[in-house]
Amino acid sequence: MQTKLRIAVQKSGRLQEESLALLRECGIRLEEGRDQLKVASRTFPLEVFYLRNSDIPQYVHDGIADLAILGENTVIEKEKELDLVMNLGFARCRLSIAVPKGTEYPGLQWLNGKHIATSYPNTLRGWLKQQNLSAEIHEIAGSVEIAPNIGLANAICDLVSSGNTLFMNGLEEKDVILESEAALYANKNLSPEAKTILDQLVFRIKSVLAAKNNRYLLMNAPNEALEAIIKILPGMKSPTVVPLAEAGWSSVHTVIAEDRFWEIIHQLKAAGAQGILIVPIQKMIV
Repeated sequence: MQTKLRIAVQKSGRLQEESLALLRECGIRLEEGRDQLKVASRTFPLEVFYLRNSDIPQYVHDGIADLAILGENTVIEKEKELDLVMNLGFARCRLSIAVPKGTEYPGLQWLNGKHIATSYPNTLRGWLKQQNLSAEIHEIAGSVEIAPNIGLANAICDLVSSGNTLFMNGLEEKDVILESEAALYANKNLSPEAKTILDQLVFRIKSVLAAKNNRYLLMNAPNEALEAIIKILPGMKSPTVVPLAEAGWSSVHTVIAEDRFWEIIHQLKAAGAQGILIVPIQKMIV
């Protein structure tokens, strides 16, 4: 019987959607049945477990699941020893201290003796200890942001992405406890067969992420400007240069990081490049 990797993902929510989208981009097709707790892939030796986010670290730690796509904040809070395989670059957020707007907050020492509401008591407790602060922690399962408004707490410690929820509840972010993003985690005792499949999965994920972060760049250039243009390009190794039908002109092809394009576009035009195209990459094997 073929070994299958068992990967746990969030039962519902944005992290689930982005996790499944990543698997699809890796060529992993799943059987229909999101209402089920477990579904299998038709195209890769993988089973997906849909589980409550806060339970996943325990399942991976105990070997019920081999892998998980989780936010770093959840792994830190649950204090389970898992192997970090790789960061995935999505679901970025931060765990922060926030207080009611207008509160005079001179710094961290303000928290001494205060009441803080949070869904992350272990993380908050460890951070307070590191900062030599003493505060009373009120653990709340959800809707932490209402705690100051109903007199339960002086401050909150909660996840922040856009900050809109804080704004709508009259709160201001003051200090960041930790930065978090989705990552792939694994049980520390995978079998050799499971590790082989994991290596294949990681290869696919890296190819997908590399494609997301890079673009294929094409441009036409007069031959006398080729040397100057090639020096500007920050791409992979040497660009490809193809002569055009029109004498004295060539087409230059390369791959660049997406966040570098606007930085160099004006330099390329000033050097003589024309007809510049930037094209998405579907997969990129590095």
